[in-house]
Amino acid sequence: MKDWWQATFPQGRQSVIISDVQGYPVQIAYGEKGKGRPLFLLHGMGSWSYNWRYSVAPLSQNFRVICVDAKGFGFSEKPWWRREQNGHQVVELERIIQSLCDEPAIVVAESLGALIALALAQKNPQLISRLVVINAPIFTEQLPHWAMSLLARTPIEILQTIDSLRLAYVFAPLLREIMAVERRKVLFDPSILTQEDVYWITYPFIEIPGTIVKVAEELQIAAREIENWQANKPNMLSHIQKNLSVIECPTLILWGDQDSWFPASHGEKLHQHLPNSRLQILENCYHDASTGSAKIVNHAILKFLRDTGFI
Repeated sequence: MKDWWQATFPQGRQSVIISDVQGYPVQIAYGEKGKGRPLFLLHGMGSWSYNWRYSVAPLSQNFRVICVDAKGFGFSEKPWWRREQNGHQVVELERIIQSLCDEPAIVVAESLGALIALALAQKNPQLISRLVVINAPIFTEQLPHWAMSLLARTPIEILQTIDSLRLAYVFAPLLREIMAVERRKVLFDPSILTQEDVYWITYPFIEIPGTIVKVAEELQIAAREIENWQANKPNMLSHIQKNLSVIECPTLILWGDQDSWFPASHGEKLHQHLPNSRLQILENCYHDASTGSAKIVNHAILKFLRDTGFI
């Protein structure tokens, strides 16, 4: 099977070294295509750049599209020997953008990536010229999937053993089948998910040691955030919610009308709190909008950027 990075980007998979939030150098995987203003595509929890497979080509007709795997996800480095700090992805995204472009970027982000993008727009507004957020977990009250809850409750030491023994590789057919079933549940039309899609979606979990551990760490951080938010203890989620009004860049909010993870009412609430935003509800769309509603999403992004003077 042809390497997805090589098939999608002129220079294939590239890498950039940044300092993570703890000051350690970390290698970030990315691919880029097209010329013009930089446009970053950010994935969600447990995903990687492959989730944007239907958006790279159409968006690169007008922009320099940059797909990034967050640290610990996809093909980026997975420093399993140290634990992650809450909020690390915001700092690391900031440093990725600063390393890869010298002008404010357009940021298009889905799910967890959208939450991180909102936080960065608050922290360093000069870095983001236009923002598109899709199905963001900004007002969620629980982890939305049973597998997420299971990983969040599993001791990291057990997951490290699973990783070190390469059990995901040993049980690859079963893992692919389970993930295929679950991914189809977040698509309005499950039949669009091909066997090749399943292969690439599961590839990091099966072939790249450390993936399961790092995804579980992120889920444990998310679970603590939600618990602290519900208990009125200090947490980053509340900080992001309370400071939404400081985000001044033009923002497009896209939300699936049938997103069972984060309901469309959350998108309407987010729209009310963002002073310079527009909201578009995507019909017949579940949580995985970048896959299940790719044509509509791409059209909405391009129209928004055209309307705000970027095309």
